[in-house]
Amino acid sequence: MTERGLTRRRLLMAGSALALGGVPFAARGQLRVDITRGQVEPLPIAVSPFAGDGAGAAELGRRTAEVIAADLDGSGLFRTIDPRAYIQGPEELRDLPRFADWRQINAQALVTGVVRTGGAEGLTVEFRLWDVFAGTQMTGFRYTLARRLWRRVAHKIADAVYERMTGEKGYFDTRIVYVSQTGPATDRVKRIAIMDQDGANHRFLTRGRELVLTPRFTPDARRVAYLAYRGRTPGIFLRDLASGRDRRIGSFAGMNFSPRFSPDGRVMLMTIAREGNSDIFAFDLSSRRLVRLTDHPAIDTSPSFSPDGREIVFNSDRGGSPQLYVMARDGGNPRRISFGAGRYGSPVWSPRGDFIAFTKIKGGYFHIGVMRPDGSDERLITRSFFDEAPVWSPNGRIIMFTRQDPATDRTRLMRIDLSGYDLKEIPTPTDASDGDWSNLIP
Repeated sequence: MTERGLTRRRLLMAGSALALGGVPFAARGQLRVDITRGQVEPLPIAVSPFAGDGAGAAELGRRTAEVIAADLDGSGLFRTIDPRAYIQGPEELRDLPRFADWRQINAQALVTGVVRTGGAEGLTVEFRLWDVFAGTQMTGFRYTLARRLWRRVAHKIADAVYERMTGEKGYFDTRIVYVSQTGPATDRVKRIAIMDQDGANHRFLTRGRELVLTPRFTPDARRVAYLAYRGRTPGIFLRDLASGRDRRIGSFAGMNFSPRFSPDGRVMLMTIAREGNSDIFAFDLSSRRLVRLTDHPAIDTSPSFSPDGREIVFNSDRGGSPQLYVMARDGGNPRRISFGAGRYGSPVWSPRGDFIAFTKIKGGYFHIGVMRPDGSDERLITRSFFDEAPVWSPNGRIIMFTRQDPATDRTRLMRIDLSGYDLKEIPTPTDASDGDWSNLIP
């Protein structure tokens, strides 16, 4: 056996994975993307079409590489090199790459792989990430899965590349749920819609026969809670995404529903308006026990748990204008954290715990901003006619929010990097508002 053949055999001696679990190959290399600076220069990376073994494997290999490249490009941290510049083809890349060829087109990193199709709609995908200048493998995995889940494995590979290159978890194997809006302004039809984070696999969860609001993922990403007016009574429903079944959680008269789940998924925070006053409540999903957390003549709303579940940030006008406050999980020790000019609202705690995102109205404009949990380091990262409802990607790097265009009256989902750069629209087939971003799919 040749030295190259022996090297390849060692690289592939990693066994198989079940379902979507990945088996790692040996990982070396020091190439990293520095994302601690404000604006990052995207790193040039080549994503080769994957080689294929079996019926339809070459086409799946090409499509898998396209999804990986789109994910990495969309992050703003990478710039994938046009495949027309590649000197080596997929079949040549089954063995060690000729790194000089990739240095010639200025690729600093290279993704290669092989797709194998098998019986009973089975699929095996192997990939490797290479440091082109060091000539070493940085990471690699093998996945075995059902063929219909090929896009998920492409997202998982993009997540693995992102994590290895940045030191942060990825966010590509996730979903977005939102309120779809169609029809004239005086008779809007609202439906709960769900899609992959890149817009693929779009579908509607409700039919538009009822008013629906505020969809929120459970922390395990398996279910979506939402408010629906079925008849005259609003109720909270929990949709199981695998079975498609709805379960009514409860009805709360006079409710202004602003739901957020605890990190363990056992408790749901909400706002309930009674006798003209809004307060924050915690609802235990197992015992169905409702506990009042605030009892104040002011309007208390928009609660969000800290990632450790110990504290809650919320919005209140108890100080004379809408401001942000933090209190203990049981409602004790409320303290104000926002003191800037303007009105604050819709706070949500970052999954990393380092920032709180919020909406701010100042100078006739709406802004999405961030601050530390103690109120320091406030930064406004957007300015528009109408920006609201920020939510975080599961790695705490990206903020998604709703923006309304006054010229067209169109409402859409936008996303922006925590640094304030890389503002993009999230494509949806209809007007969209009040989005939520899932954790990584199990």
